[in-house]
Amino acid sequence: MPSYALIRPLLHLLSPESAHGVAIWALKSGLAGRARASDKADDALLATRVWRLSFPNPIGLAAGFDKDAEVMDAMLAFGFGFVEAGSVTPMPQPGNPQPRLFRLDEDQAVINRFGFNSKGLEHFAEKLAARKRLGATGIVGANVGKNRDAPDAAADYATGITRVCGLADYLVCNVSSPNTPGLRGLQARTQIEDLINRVLEARYNAAQDKNNLPPLLAKVGPDLDEAQCQDIAEVALATKIDGLIVGNTTITRPPLKSRHAAETGGLSGPPLMTLATQCLSMMYRLTGGKLPIIGCGGVASGKDAYAKIRAGASLVQLYSALVYHGPELVARIKRELASCLRADGFQSVSDAVGADHRR
Repeated sequence: MPSYALIRPLLHLLSPESAHGVAIWALKSGLAGRARASDKADDALLATRVWRLSFPNPIGLAAGFDKDAEVMDAMLAFGFGFVEAGSVTPMPQPGNPQPRLFRLDEDQAVINRFGFNSKGLEHFAEKLAARKRLGATGIVGANVGKNRDAPDAAADYATGITRVCGLADYLVCNVSSPNTPGLRGLQARTQIEDLINRVLEARYNAAQDKNNLPPLLAKVGPDLDEAQCQDIAEVALATKIDGLIVGNTTITRPPLKSRHAAETGGLSGPPLMTLATQCLSMMYRLTGGKLPIIGCGGVASGKDAYAKIRAGASLVQLYSALVYHGPELVARIKRELASCLRADGFQSVSDAVGADHRR
């Protein structure tokens, strides 16, 4: 496979959404090949176990890249420890009008306002089912959302969880995208408590093995204040949901250099790192470290991943950094993370989780 440094200028001649479409096509057709680094076994130090799942490394691909569950195994082949597909909505929908994806080159960042564009739940579930029939290995998560005009948001989430339960290794309810009207309001205490209880019931009813339910997580945003985090933490512990993803994109705008800085939508990439990590740290503290958290937002290096882990993340996800560094970044992040762990004397990833709170 040619170096991404050679391919990137060609991809960046295209609009961001067209470039992403080309990448998905290349991965589906096999033209993207495999990263040589992925042929090497991961450093044993990076192996970790969360929710009875054994991860070869804690670096995952965040939802948003593979919205329709079409290139999960191709992305796992680049060395990710896990891949999350989605967000998927029950019914197909086009999302918001284009243009809706913007590269902020000077900031190495991205703004999107997709609005849950999706081929729909049946297409998504069939891709997961086909993978399962083939006996594919590697940990895959399924991230579900709601249709834009759904009269009962929790019902849409329950429909999604019911359909994908048993087809993925873990399940996620995305209640924090800023691009669907009213969606982030689901993070309010009453709404998220009702939603979590309903999707937990849906998972239980759909599961064939009631004693081995797939982990269910809620994905919350980085723009929460402490009172909002406190509400979510208390609800998460009370309902016994299996974990949280912190966070999503942000509607805030730190100082940015790009001409696209004023575009509406969710900002991701390095400018999000500090905000998302602070929210993660707060959530870890408020849950007393009792709930596994996936840290997401702004990760572009092993040092960033290590900061998330020390702040309280059991696992870490990235996406936007691939736009600028390509899939070769995954191997570099793993090397750098292992070096950080060894430098501080940790014997495993789990030993480092929440280390900043123990100082």
